[in-house]
Amino acid sequence: MKLTFLGTGTSQGVPVIACPCDVCSSLDYRDKRLRSSFLVEIDGLTIVIDAGPDFRQQMLGACVTNLSAILLTHEHYDHLAGLDDIRAFNWVQKKPTDIYAEERVNQSVREVFSYVFASKKYPGIPQMILHPIDEEPFMIGHVHVVPIRGLHYRLPVLGFRIGKMAYLTDFNSLPNTELEKLKDLDVLIINALRREPHVSHFTMDEALSVISEVKPVYAYLTHISHQMGRYSDVEKLLPDNVFLAYDGLSLVL
Repeated sequence: MKLTFLGTGTSQGVPVIACPCDVCSSLDYRDKRLRSSFLVEIDGLTIVIDAGPDFRQQMLGACVTNLSAILLTHEHYDHLAGLDDIRAFNWVQKKPTDIYAEERVNQSVREVFSYVFASKKYPGIPQMILHPIDEEPFMIGHVHVVPIRGLHYRLPVLGFRIGKMAYLTDFNSLPNTELEKLKDLDVLIINALRREPHVSHFTMDEALSVISEVKPVYAYLTHISHQMGRYSDVEKLLPDNVFLAYDGLSLVL
C-alpha cells in the first residue's frame, strides 16, 4: 500500500491575500500546504479521500492517471469543491467516478453540483455515482474500509481505516468506542490545526493525546494551519514516532 499526502493544509486561518507571516514567507517546500486530501494506492486501486478546491492541482502534481473512488469525510466546501474536475477521469476511464459518503453528505453534493444530476444534462459535465455509507464497514472492490465516527464541533464526520492505516481529518472529538477501531495501526494520520484551542479541530496536544491512547507505530499530523508554525520548528516538538506531514510526502506500507 502506498500513501501520499496530496494536501496537508486547511482553509481555517489561511490568509486569502499575500501574507508576510513567518510561515507564508518560508522558502521551505514543507510549509506550502494545499487543502487536505489523501491518496491511497492499494492492490491496483487508487482511492482519494476528500476532493477540495485544490483537487485538480493535486492530481496533476501526484501524476494520478487512474481514479477508482473518492471517499468524502464530510460536506464542507474545502473537502468537496473539486469534484467538478473528476470529468477528466470520466473521459479517460470512460465511466463515472464512484463517490462514497454519508447520505447527508451526498445530498450536499447533489445541491452543490445540481447540474450533474439535472434531468437534462449539459454535454461534458462530471459523471459520478453516489454510494451512501454509514458507520458500518464496506468494500471498494476487494478493499475493506472501516469508517471512524467523530465530531467536527457538532457536525458528525467520518475518518477511514484501510488495512493498518487510518486517516482522520476535521475531528475535535473521538468517542472511546471509535478508539478501539484504531488499535494495531502501523500509521495514524490525524488532524492538528494549531497549538491554541479551537472549537472544531484537534490542537497539536489533543492529537498527540489520541496518538498516545491508540499507540500506532507511526503517526502523522495533517490539516495544519499556518498558525502551527514552520515545519522545521514544529518537528522538534514532536515525539520520535510522530511527524508533521507535508504535501507530496509518500509512505509505503
